[in-house]
Amino acid sequence: MMELYHQSSVRINKLITRAYSTSFSLGILGLNRALRNPIYSIYGFVRVADEIVDSFHGHDKAVLLKRFWKETHLALEEGVSTNPVLHSFQMVVHEFKIDQSLIDTFLASMEMDLEDREYNQAEYEKYILGSAEVVGLMCLKIFVRGDQRQYEALTPYAMKLGSAFQKINFLRDVSADFNTLGRTYFPNVDLSSFDDDAKRAIEEDIAMDFRMGYEGILRLPKGARFGVYIAYMYYYALFQKIMRTPSAHIFQSRIRINNPKKYRLFVSSYLRHALNLL
Repeated sequence: MMELYHQSSVRINKLITRAYSTSFSLGILGLNRALRNPIYSIYGFVRVADEIVDSFHGHDKAVLLKRFWKETHLALEEGVSTNPVLHSFQMVVHEFKIDQSLIDTFLASMEMDLEDREYNQAEYEKYILGSAEVVGLMCLKIFVRGDQRQYEALTPYAMKLGSAFQKINFLRDVSADFNTLGRTYFPNVDLSSFDDDAKRAIEEDIAMDFRMGYEGILRLPKGARFGVYIAYMYYYALFQKIMRTPSAHIFQSRIRINNPKKYRLFVSSYLRHALNLL
């Protein structure tokens, strides 16, 4: 019966992924079948931690995050958890030998979100590392299926791709982060007088991360390449839409790619992949 609990725990993370992100759900479908459930489990873990600090208003977020962190450690130590999200996550961590330091670095970045703050350069880089780059490394562990040499070779590329995705999230969500959550992630940027020059400088930084991230996609094992490329294409389409949007309009509405466009991107990405045109 324990196997039934294992399977149910994975299905819960799959449900969380599909509920929160059409983009990543379609990207995961582009992965080799054996890689999908482990990535669902990574996403579910990351999403729950992020929701604690972003959405659990009216509750003591610090206490809840601390408890979640402690329960994560217990799940890793004991090899089981009554929390299905943590149970499936710990199975993946053990199977693919994901370093616990990556997990703690991620949770430390979530802890940074408990306070309203304007980030300086060092804090910004620390937050990007924890909230995005190490998540990319957790996924990379799965993509290379334990090949340590390949993992080390692809590490800088995975970090840059994660960084690009997160910085685009910051631009997309800049209004909600600033006006609702009291966060200013971009260092040396006055969001109260945000202009096109400031926006362009951020975009140039993102473009550099994207270029290196794309180089890494081309070097991924075949079973992972298409799925990661889909996620890349979704974020690149979002990035292009943001670049076409004047800085003043960034604060007026949340920029997104609608689902029909996402499905078209999925098809076009598949064709490029199938024809070796990446």
